[in-house]
Amino acid sequence: MPSEGIGDSLWQACVDQLAQELSEQQFNTWIKPLTAKVADDLSRVTVFVANRFKLDWIRAQYAGKIASMAEKIYGQPVTIELALAPREIVTRPVSMAIVTETDVPRDVTGPGEDPPGAAFKNRLNAGLTFETLVEGTANRMARAAAMHVAGTPGHLYNPLFIYGGVGLGKTHLMHAVGNRLLSDRHDAKVLYIHAEQFVSDVVKAYQRKTFDEFKERYHSLDLLLIDDVQFFANKDRTQEEFFNAFEALLAKKSHIVMTSDTYPKGLADIHERLVSRFDSGLTVAIEPPELEMRVAILINKARVEGAEMPEEVAFFVAKNVRSNVRELEGALRKILAYSRFNQKEISIALAREALRDLLSIQNRQISVENIQKTVADYYKIKVADMYSKKRPASIARPRQIAMYLAKELTQKSLPEIGELFGGRDHTTVLHAVRKISGERQQLTELNQQLHVLEQTLKG
Repeated sequence: MPSEGIGDSLWQACVDQLAQELSEQQFNTWIKPLTAKVADDLSRVTVFVANRFKLDWIRAQYAGKIASMAEKIYGQPVTIELALAPREIVTRPVSMAIVTETDVPRDVTGPGEDPPGAAFKNRLNAGLTFETLVEGTANRMARAAAMHVAGTPGHLYNPLFIYGGVGLGKTHLMHAVGNRLLSDRHDAKVLYIHAEQFVSDVVKAYQRKTFDEFKERYHSLDLLLIDDVQFFANKDRTQEEFFNAFEALLAKKSHIVMTSDTYPKGLADIHERLVSRFDSGLTVAIEPPELEMRVAILINKARVEGAEMPEEVAFFVAKNVRSNVRELEGALRKILAYSRFNQKEISIALAREALRDLLSIQNRQISVENIQKTVADYYKIKVADMYSKKRPASIARPRQIAMYLAKELTQKSLPEIGELFGGRDHTTVLHAVRKISGERQQLTELNQQLHVLEQTLKG
């Protein structure tokens, strides 16, 4: 009979898969709060939901997806049942849809807004600290800046603006700043909030005419940590209020840390005066983790899960999962679950079987030829220029970028890449990889172009 741990693994594997497929906001709102009980024979999963409204929404939007995921992981049909969480007092349906400036629940207290008389909530995740963040060249500058802010808030690097793709650790760094400051100053007033919740709070303040309370909340902070500020796009009232809060906090030497998926000047539909404020402190990027960092992350996180991952398996997974830490964690959980279900030791063969869908998609989508075509289209040159001996900067530069991406996104060796670029020597490829890698750390515009190309290639 399967153990309770395997049942837990089945549910966790479903959650991990949803985390990869859904947006962060959808996942955090609908899936993360769920709990589940798995039958001993794994044939039935009872999912507990907080209230009737959420239950209906989960049934309509996610129950079928969860059932198909569970069946794929277990290998047999799994029945998904939804139930209200025990001892939950349901008063009325509450809409938890993403809030905009023109559409917001009128009768609820939002996640970012405490009811009158409630203790102030900082909304920090105590597990996200500097100690639990694996350091590497991809995040070293951002981590150093964040540690400086946590140690001496209100001085240098204010605001601190951290940008990068999904799942690279931006949110982890923000929580680490807040947790470190609170460990040093227990009375510090710290708030972590997602930008969408700030939008919601602005709308509620307008509707209820409670702007005094709103300003008291946001303007009195010692440290404001605000995630995904790109969500302020096209929301004029929100941008106005955030500008006011920004100015008030800087005036009292409080610190602001923000994250975004792009650098300040790359933000669309954000007022210029706000963009200039975002860019007035320190702007740092977090890159996709390099190979050694990915290996360290896998080994460390496997130990946290109570498992030992052999180094050669960690290298195999790290070479095949390159985009971000969240996908790396998802791959790890799939391997651990597959190992437990089949009662087999973790090996490269087991990892290859557990990740067969992911490997199949990668092998189908990303090839050196695809990279050459995508880069050529982006920089408006001919694909034939990738193999030619022409050396003007308008051609040589995109060719170097394509070589760099070929090394980062495929399993090809340097000689193999050189051969596919017109029979060039592997030292030419190595020079291009080192040159673009080094410049990526220094040139914001190049870094942004590479982000766009990577996302395009990964589909």
